[in-house]
Amino acid sequence: MKLSVPGRLTATAVVASVTLLLGGSIAGAAPASQSAVAAAPDIPVANVKAHLTQLQSIATANGGNRAHGRAGHKASLDFVKAKLDAAGFTTTVQQFTASGRTGYNLIADWPGGDPNQVLMAGSHLDGVSSGAGINDNGSGSAAVLETALAVSRANLQPTKHLRFAWWGAEELGLVGSRYYVNNLSSVNRAKISGYLNFDMIGSPNPGYFVYDDDPAIEKTFKDYFTGIGVPTEIETEGDGRSDHAPFKSAGVPVGGLFTGASRAKTSAQAAKWGGTAGQAFDRCYHSSCDTTSSINDTALNRNSDALAYAVWDLSS
Repeated sequence: MKLSVPGRLTATAVVASVTLLLGGSIAGAAPASQSAVAAAPDIPVANVKAHLTQLQSIATANGGNRAHGRAGHKASLDFVKAKLDAAGFTTTVQQFTASGRTGYNLIADWPGGDPNQVLMAGSHLDGVSSGAGINDNGSGSAAVLETALAVSRANLQPTKHLRFAWWGAEELGLVGSRYYVNNLSSVNRAKISGYLNFDMIGSPNPGYFVYDDDPAIEKTFKDYFTGIGVPTEIETEGDGRSDHAPFKSAGVPVGGLFTGASRAKTSAQAAKWGGTAGQAFDRCYHSSCDTTSSINDTALNRNSDALAYAVWDLSS
């Protein structure tokens, strides 16, 4: 998640290859398919953690970080892309420049589904230069990756077209996601029925926060957490500070999940969720201790399963 008061960046973006990215998504929800889509799978948290271990190793081998314009970010993208290519996705790398360095978005399309109704799920793959960025935002990136791989394992054939995204230069002011949205035609932008964002979903002292943007998306996430007996709250700390913001500004319905950053957990929240009152949700936010050892497995597991539940439900 980007800093709360980032300087406004000018990014001169350069298209990388393909114009496949122009496919947009859902302006108005179409009726669900008559054939029932199989229930969403349980996402194995061990698989998500294995992806985080790889991202940690990539950071360690590349100066300790995965920041925009650094070798660690490109290596992270190559790792994710290889997994998706092997799983049958059509992947596209979109290139841009920000702060004098090349950045990348990775887009993965699952074959099939109505091209006029596109459901997207995404996360930012870059981190800050001060650490490995495993909660912020390896956690969202790994969960989105494992959900995409679960789509492949299930050979899911949803009514809507599924698209997954891993954004670059989020930490510099949502540069990658804004570039993607700004380069969609108005027609293709209107095809996006929803964008789901996952930024910091394994905080060590977690809360369970749901974006209160599109009511239908919000209800889907709340229904999942209600079903497992976990109370949620409206997300306010990161409002407008992650990659859903450019989509929302363009009129795309958005939603997402968050487990908290530098804000302190209250006594009421600790009573509700456990953890330590008076301590930040993530004391390692934007620091060198944001490593695999700071991840809360329970939060990561619950949010990964909620992600898959929403993808299955909202694409049917």
